[in-house]
Amino acid sequence: QVQLVESGGGLVQPGGSLRLSCAASRFTLDRYGIGWFRQAPGKEREGVSCISPNNGKTYYPTSVKGRFTISKDNAKNTVYLQMNNLKPEDTAIYYCAAAAPDSAGYNCIFLDDRDFDSWGQGTQVTVSS
Repeated sequence: QVQLVESGGGLVQPGGSLRLSCAASRFTLDRYGIGWFRQAPGKEREGVSCISPNNGKTYYPTSVKGRFTISKDNAKNTVYLQMNNLKPEDTAIYYCAAAAPDSAGYNCIFLDDRDFDSWGQGTQVTVSS
């Protein structure tokens, strides 16, 4: 059974930075597409980043492009999301999720949460002064 555990969330002031981690167990993370999603109260879940084992291809929506960076450390079986210049509208619970090789999410062409099968429990990010 695939397990993902997020960490690194917290309270940060506008303009600040956080680095989220997504640690995988019971599977090799580099064999899956890994996406980061977020959900704010009263809003739909939104994809914010994705990294594919296919040449390390990444994807970012316009809302976070230039501010967020996804990376992975295969030795640690962990994916990271570096978030810079955070804004109050970035406040949400952040989740990582895995897409199997036969899924559309694997290649990170776009970010649809229906293409991701396994999810972590989430980590809260609050951007406030």
